[in-house]
Amino acid sequence: MITPEYCRTMARYNAWQNTGLREMIPAMDHDALYKDRGAFFGSIMRTLNHLLWGDTIWISRFDDGASTDVAIEDSFDMAPTPAAWAADRFRMDARITLWAQSVSAIDLVGDLSWYSGAVKRQMSKPMSMCVVQLFNHQTHHRGQVHAMLTAAGQHPNDTDLPFMPE
Repeated sequence: MITPEYCRTMARYNAWQNTGLREMIPAMDHDALYKDRGAFFGSIMRTLNHLLWGDTIWISRFDDGASTDVAIEDSFDMAPTPAAWAADRFRMDARITLWAQSVSAIDLVGDLSWYSGAVKRQMSKPMSMCVVQLFNHQTHHRGQVHAMLTAAGQHPNDTDLPFMPE
Protein backbone atom coordinates (compact mmCIF):
# COMPACT_ATOMS: atom_id res chain seq x y z
CA MET A 1 0.00 0.00 0.00
CA ILE A 2 2.76 2.47 0.97
CA THR A 3 6.55 2.64 1.02
CA PRO A 4 9.20 4.13 3.27
CA GLU A 5 9.66 6.86 0.65
CA TYR A 6 5.96 7.78 0.98
CA CYS A 7 6.48 8.13 4.75
CA ARG A 8 9.53 10.35 4.28
CA THR A 9 7.79 12.51 1.68
CA MET A 10 4.70 12.97 3.83
CA ALA A 11 6.74 13.69 6.96
CA ARG A 12 8.62 16.35 5.01
CA TYR A 13 5.36 17.79 3.68
CA ASN A 14 3.88 17.83 7.20
CA ALA A 15 6.91 19.66 8.59
CA TRP A 16 6.88 22.17 5.70
CA GLN A 17 3.22 22.96 6.23
CA ASN A 18 3.59 23.26 9.99
CA THR A 19 6.63 25.53 9.69
CA GLY A 20 4.43 28.12 7.98
CA LEU A 21 1.81 27.76 10.69
CA ARG A 22 4.39 27.98 13.50
CA GLU A 23 5.58 31.27 12.03
CA MET A 24 2.06 32.67 11.65
CA ILE A 25 0.08 31.46 14.69
CA PRO A 26 2.05 32.97 17.63
CA ALA A 27 1.92 36.42 15.99
CA MET A 28 -1.86 36.38 15.62
CA ASP A 29 -4.37 38.05 17.91
CA HIS A 30 -5.73 35.80 20.69
CA ASP A 31 -9.35 36.50 19.78
CA ALA A 32 -8.76 35.62 16.12
CA LEU A 33 -7.15 32.30 17.11
CA TYR A 34 -9.85 31.29 19.57
CA LYS A 35 -12.92 32.59 17.71
CA ASP A 36 -15.46 29.87 16.91
CA ARG A 37 -15.44 29.67 13.12
CA GLY A 38 -17.88 26.80 12.72
CA ALA A 39 -15.26 24.09 12.10
CA PHE A 40 -15.57 20.70 13.80
CA PHE A 41 -13.38 21.85 16.71
CA GLY A 42 -14.55 25.45 16.43
CA SER A 43 -11.45 27.59 16.40
CA ILE A 44 -8.04 27.65 14.79
CA MET A 45 -6.27 26.84 18.06
CA ARG A 46 -8.68 24.08 19.06
CA THR A 47 -8.18 22.43 15.68
CA LEU A 48 -4.39 22.79 15.81
CA ASN A 49 -4.35 21.31 19.31
CA HIS A 50 -6.50 18.36 18.23
CA LEU A 51 -4.11 17.75 15.34
CA LEU A 52 -1.11 17.82 17.69
CA TRP A 53 -2.95 15.37 19.94
CA GLY A 54 -3.68 13.02 17.03
CA ASP A 55 -0.07 13.10 15.88
CA THR A 56 1.07 12.32 19.43
CA ILE A 57 -1.25 9.33 19.69
CA TRP A 58 -0.39 7.87 16.28
CA ILE A 59 3.39 8.37 16.38
CA SER A 60 3.56 6.83 19.86
CA ARG A 61 2.01 3.70 18.36
CA PHE A 62 4.63 3.66 15.61
CA ASP A 63 7.79 4.50 17.55
CA ASP A 64 6.81 3.13 20.99
CA GLY A 65 7.68 6.54 22.43
CA ALA A 66 5.77 8.78 24.80
CA SER A 67 2.08 9.34 24.25
CA THR A 68 -0.34 11.56 26.15
CA ASP A 69 -2.92 11.08 28.86
CA VAL A 70 -5.14 13.73 27.27
CA ALA A 71 -8.44 12.22 26.12
CA ILE A 72 -9.86 12.98 22.68
CA GLU A 73 -12.62 15.12 24.18
CA ASP A 74 -9.95 17.33 25.78
CA SER A 75 -7.57 17.29 22.81
CA PHE A 76 -8.48 20.82 21.72
CA ASP A 77 -6.79 22.23 24.86
CA MET A 78 -3.56 20.24 24.58
CA ALA A 79 -1.18 23.22 24.35
CA PRO A 80 -2.18 26.14 26.61
CA THR A 81 -0.84 28.97 24.39
CA PRO A 82 0.07 29.54 20.75
CA ALA A 83 3.76 29.74 21.72
CA ALA A 84 3.54 26.42 23.60
CA TRP A 85 1.74 24.90 20.60
CA ALA A 86 4.50 26.12 18.25
CA ALA A 87 7.21 24.55 20.41
CA ASP A 88 5.30 21.28 20.80
CA ARG A 89 4.52 21.24 17.08
CA PHE A 90 8.22 21.70 16.23
CA ARG A 91 9.17 18.75 18.46
CA MET A 92 6.38 16.58 17.07
CA ASP A 93 7.37 17.26 13.47
CA ALA A 94 10.95 16.30 14.31
CA ARG A 95 9.73 13.09 15.94
CA ILE A 96 7.60 12.15 12.91
CA THR A 97 10.52 12.93 10.59
CA LEU A 98 12.91 10.82 12.66
CA TRP A 99 10.47 7.89 12.57
CA ALA A 100 9.98 8.26 8.79
CA GLN A 101 13.72 8.37 8.15
CA SER A 102 14.22 5.09 9.99
CA VAL A 103 11.14 3.16 8.82
CA SER A 104 11.76 0.16 6.56
CA ALA A 105 9.44 -1.67 4.19
CA ILE A 106 9.00 -4.53 6.66
CA ASP A 107 7.86 -2.06 9.34
CA LEU A 108 4.88 -1.17 7.15
CA VAL A 109 3.44 -4.68 6.81
CA GLY A 110 1.31 -6.61 9.26
CA ASP A 111 -1.20 -5.30 11.72
CA LEU A 112 -0.94 -2.66 14.41
CA SER A 113 -2.94 -3.37 17.56
CA TRP A 114 -3.85 -0.82 20.22
CA TYR A 115 -6.53 0.19 22.67
CA SER A 116 -8.53 3.13 21.32
CA GLY A 117 -9.73 5.55 23.96
CA ALA A 118 -11.89 7.20 21.29
CA VAL A 119 -14.03 4.11 20.70
CA LYS A 120 -13.23 2.40 24.03
CA ARG A 121 -12.07 -0.92 22.60
CA GLN A 122 -9.11 -2.88 21.32
CA MET A 123 -8.31 -2.23 17.65
CA SER A 124 -6.19 -3.99 15.05
CA LYS A 125 -5.66 -2.59 11.55
CA PRO A 126 -3.01 -2.90 8.85
CA MET A 127 0.05 -0.84 9.76
CA SER A 128 0.06 0.76 6.31
CA MET A 129 -3.52 1.98 6.82
CA CYS A 130 -2.58 3.45 10.19
CA VAL A 131 0.36 5.34 8.68
CA VAL A 132 -1.89 6.71 5.94
CA GLN A 133 -4.32 7.74 8.70
CA LEU A 134 -1.59 9.76 10.43
CA PHE A 135 -0.85 11.76 7.30
CA ASN A 136 -4.46 11.97 6.09
CA HIS A 137 -5.60 13.28 9.50
CA GLN A 138 -2.93 15.98 9.33
CA THR A 139 -3.94 17.06 5.84
CA HIS A 140 -7.65 17.03 6.69
CA HIS A 141 -7.39 19.24 9.76
CA ARG A 142 -4.70 21.52 8.31
CA GLY A 143 -7.11 22.13 5.43
CA GLN A 144 -9.69 23.28 7.96
CA VAL A 145 -7.10 25.53 9.59
CA HIS A 146 -6.09 26.93 6.20
CA ALA A 147 -9.73 27.86 5.48
CA MET A 148 -10.16 29.46 8.91
CA LEU A 149 -6.91 31.42 8.55
CA THR A 150 -7.99 32.67 5.14
CA ALA A 151 -11.36 33.72 6.59
CA ALA A 152 -9.43 35.56 9.33
CA GLY A 153 -7.56 37.59 6.70
CA GLN A 154 -4.30 35.65 6.90
CA HIS A 155 -2.31 34.33 3.96
CA PRO A 156 -1.14 30.79 4.74
CA ASN A 157 1.48 29.16 2.56
CA ASP A 158 0.67 27.14 -0.55
CA THR A 159 -0.46 23.62 0.32
CA ASP A 160 0.19 21.84 -2.97
CA LEU A 161 2.53 18.88 -2.54
CA PRO A 162 4.28 19.34 -5.92
CA PHE A 163 5.32 22.86 -4.84
CA MET A 164 7.07 21.67 -1.68
CA PRO A 165 10.65 22.98 -1.61
CA GLU A 166 13.27 20.34 -2.40
